[in-house]
Amino acid sequence: MTPFLRQSLAGLRLMLALTLVLGVLYPTAVWAVGRLVPDRAEGSLIEVDGQVVGSHLLGQAVDGPGWFHPRPSAAGDGYDGLASGASNLGPENPDLLAEVEARRAEVAAREGVDPALVPADAVTASASGLDPHVSPAYAELQVPRVARERGLDEATVRTLVGQATAGRDLGVLGEPRVNVVELNASLAALG
Repeated sequence: MTPFLRQSLAGLRLMLALTLVLGVLYPTAVWAVGRLVPDRAEGSLIEVDGQVVGSHLLGQAVDGPGWFHPRPSAAGDGYDGLASGASNLGPENPDLLAEVEARRAEVAAREGVDPALVPADAVTASASGLDPHVSPAYAELQVPRVARERGLDEATVRTLVGQATAGRDLGVLGEPRVNVVELNASLAALG
């Protein structure tokens, strides 16, 4: 057998082996692991009355005063997964500072509070622009408005906020956070 033919057969065997491992076995293994945690593998979907209303992982824009508002989004026209990303404006950029101050005034007016009481996450977008979480402080700021608009007592709305609040990961990583998509889904389930 010539060296060229020997090398060609070795290359063919390697290609077939890698095709089997990387094209069949690995995808099958990933699919099988996904079946063990179907909620996460299928997008962590949130359903209300059998209808998918969102994902635990992705923020979404809301309309109307009867809903909890998420962080601002810098992703395309807002929460566009295809345009995920930050504004890339630095903390001293005049355009960013003007936008933050305009958002601060808007949130303060909507919630009926002093602008100094508006939390930072109410006026700044996350790095991805898709974050579904807000701080407990921002959620608490919105409780009176949401309760008033929906005709609910504030204690009921605070209970829903508590149910949508997650603590620090592993007890030490990150900060407590409220998933606005889950919280609004809970409000939708109330009717």
